[in-house]
Amino acid sequence: MMYEELQARDVEHIWHPCAQMKDYETFPPIVIERGDGVWLTDKQGNRYLDAVSSWWVNLFGHTNPRISQAIADQAQKLEHVIFANFTHEPAIHVAEKLVELTPQGLEKVFFADNGSAAIEVALKMSFQYRAQTSQPEKKQFLAFSNAYHGETLGALSMGGVGLYNDVYAPLLLNVVHAQGPDCFRCPFGESPETCQAQCIQDTEKQFKKHANTISAAIIEPLIQAAAGMKMYPPIFLEKLRDLCDAYDVHLIADEVAVGFGRTGTLFACEQAQITPDFLCLSKGITGGYLPLSAVLTTEDVYRAFYDDYGTMKAFLHSHSYTGNPLALRAAQEVLAIFEEEQVMETLVPKQQILQELAHAAFEELPYVGEYRQTGFVGAIELVADRKTKEPFPSDERIGYEIYQLALKKGLLIRPLGNIIYFMPPYVISEEEIEWMVNTTKEVMEQFFYERGQLV
Repeated sequence: MMYEELQARDVEHIWHPCAQMKDYETFPPIVIERGDGVWLTDKQGNRYLDAVSSWWVNLFGHTNPRISQAIADQAQKLEHVIFANFTHEPAIHVAEKLVELTPQGLEKVFFADNGSAAIEVALKMSFQYRAQTSQPEKKQFLAFSNAYHGETLGALSMGGVGLYNDVYAPLLLNVVHAQGPDCFRCPFGESPETCQAQCIQDTEKQFKKHANTISAAIIEPLIQAAAGMKMYPPIFLEKLRDLCDAYDVHLIADEVAVGFGRTGTLFACEQAQITPDFLCLSKGITGGYLPLSAVLTTEDVYRAFYDDYGTMKAFLHSHSYTGNPLALRAAQEVLAIFEEEQVMETLVPKQQILQELAHAAFEELPYVGEYRQTGFVGAIELVADRKTKEPFPSDERIGYEIYQLALKKGLLIRPLGNIIYFMPPYVISEEEIEWMVNTTKEVMEQFFYERGQLV
């Protein structure tokens, strides 16, 4: 079958996510046939280095032999079973391991099937907890500007990115929004190295104003990912935890994107030495193979739901595929790989290499406002004016244009607006990191040269 015919059949019936489908008239979907490690290969034999881990989920490479075999073996034994009043060994093993690995005090694990669902679970648990502990007035949530927590309605309500939120405003919850950290354009003129999280003062102001009505605050620890990989130091989390304690507010840590090693520690909250009341995990939990999420919470929260059936205090949230054995067997193998292959230790030199190469490649380019990196996440912020940090107009779609040029050279760096970022699989080699950085610089220079902005 001709490649173009497959592309035409795709757009005839498939509505792709995060896309203006009219773009596909001139830039049709690439038909991928197979994956191997950090590489994807299309039906025409072209290869692409997956520098974004296919939306941040693929930790250990495409068609990882260990995870593939684990799922294949599990499929021969049990593919799915109702998770109400039934269980299975992969679920038990993963729950035990997550409790062992996450910050101390998180004792109970609730499984769902994607990141947005995990956020919904945490919000509902906090809300119902208040109702069942004589605090029914605590019905609101506090979230931060530039936040992204998913696209189901509850999760979307917590977001602060207008691109996703604005059209649905009439449907969303009434949320208290506080100013989120923005280290690149810090209003206090601080750098991440000297920052004492002065920007937390707006959060404290909102807590004082709404102290009696806020049930929980929700945050993406260390990196606001979808907002453009906005990074901030752990001290902001420390102070937020203290404020939540002072005002009796639950803290929901959304580590859907940043959990499982992305920030340089297994979980981002570790760097602030805090324990949230709810920890939401997904994406990398199965190594990019199957949908799964988990919400960890405390014994205190759990006990507010534990009672005789007649009290109707049970948490009645459910998904048909909750606790799916195939997904949990994949997660079990992912956790085993972390432990047995000493993944966090092997990532240290790769993070250093990325940092050194990227700073050398990008920081002196006139249209790069900043290269920033936390753990194994790097981001290049493109700006119209480096001195004033004025952004490029969004309608110029500069990131999208550079993305297309990179694909022609075999590199997948899908942008976030005008932020180009790296979030590669952990199995990437040092040579592949160097090629990824150099190719990104090459296509950026090509783009700005053709615009007449680079001599």
